[in-house]
Amino acid sequence: MSKYDEAMNLYKTTNLSVVEICRRTNTPVKAFRAFLQRSHRDLLFARYGIKIPPKEAAKTLLRKSKGQSPQAYIKYKEAISACDDIKYIEYNISQIARLFHVTPIGLSQQLRSHFPEILERREKERQRLGINDNFLRGTSRRYKQQYVAAIEHLRNSDDTIVRTAELFNVSYTGLRSHLLYYNKALVDSRENKRIKAKGTKKLGAITGNGRKHLPSEENDKIYKEAIRLYRTTAMTMDDIVKATGITFNGFKNYLRMWHIDLMLERRGITSADNKEETLRTSKQYLKSTAAKYAEAIEELKINGESTAVVAKKYNLNSDSFREYLYEHEPELAERLGMTILPNGKRVLARSANKYDEAIGIYKASTESLKSISARLGIQYKSIGGFIRRNYPDIIEIHNRLVEEENQRRKEQARDQAMIDELRNDEKEKQLIIEALKSADGNKRHAAKILGICRSTLYNKLKVYQLE
Repeated sequence: MSKYDEAMNLYKTTNLSVVEICRRTNTPVKAFRAFLQRSHRDLLFARYGIKIPPKEAAKTLLRKSKGQSPQAYIKYKEAISACDDIKYIEYNISQIARLFHVTPIGLSQQLRSHFPEILERREKERQRLGINDNFLRGTSRRYKQQYVAAIEHLRNSDDTIVRTAELFNVSYTGLRSHLLYYNKALVDSRENKRIKAKGTKKLGAITGNGRKHLPSEENDKIYKEAIRLYRTTAMTMDDIVKATGITFNGFKNYLRMWHIDLMLERRGITSADNKEETLRTSKQYLKSTAAKYAEAIEELKINGESTAVVAKKYNLNSDSFREYLYEHEPELAERLGMTILPNGKRVLARSANKYDEAIGIYKASTESLKSISARLGIQYKSIGGFIRRNYPDIIEIHNRLVEEENQRRKEQARDQAMIDELRNDEKEKQLIIEALKSADGNKRHAAKILGICRSTLYNKLKVYQLE
């Protein structure tokens, strides 16, 4: 049994509004509307006199993004038809509205927003017939003057109608109606601009809903201190969120959405065509990382020692230090003798030369790396780490050679065992023949000579075909 059963029964059997149904059944309005949209769209259409199969209803819209709602269509249908009927030509819009029990303002707005051609036909026909109700047409000078500044602002900016009404202290509904009635071209222009902006998310630019793509004031307030620390200090994101009491993921998403330039700046990138792609592919070096390597880099520049020696002196990981040098101090790295291996790895040239012979032997033979390093006078752990970091594919090649060599040796051992077995069989055959000769062919005496039982001798005679 569904929790919406009572509400669904009223929706199917009465014309009560969704709000009234929910009030009577103590059901949340938003939840019930979502339930109808998701599971019973065919009933939505049926309520407005539209018969449609459930499968088609799931992919059919009740109306376009702009246009009459189904409720308004049902409510004003007869009154709008009357406005377009010659029988009611003597009546003005207010009189027709009262005849059909709708509000004059509501009917007028429906006509101007969705059926302006009916108003034009009606006015021309009334003029042709000479019918004059002494009502002024169009907006008065006073109201036109009231909205002129707001309309000019809307023409030259991307602010919403709500925001503009607040700025110029005018009624939102009044400004909206004035735009629809007397500035249709401006409304269409702004609508086309929003349509073109759909799917774009450029900071400060208009989006498909007519609002500017900007962070909310609430989020700006929440992350204000964190952004200041991120911009002006070398603190890590972990340290910043701990210090400001915000969530890590929330701050990370806020940065990526609204401060991607700041994230790139912390990585040493001042300009990029595709910022998202650059951020994704660029290696992240924090300000704290730069500060960690600063003294070691100065030492390298002054003394010219190897990176390994300097890294050890400052308790740094030598490989990470070398990579940082190549990314941020390319001239210094080149001066220290950095080189690029065929596989794209960057290492010191003297290291590459030092280990070149050992790597060649290791790649082409089954000799263990420990044996090679001992024979060439190289430190085993050093050459081992160098190969693991820079030549992982060579390890696979060497292991494959070792596996093939082991397999070859196994096959040789198996062949030798077979040869040895054949030799033993031949020797045993000769012993049996000699025993039979000594016993003048008596198998019982021959078995005693050989020290085996007679049945065993019979079996061996069959095997060696000596029967």
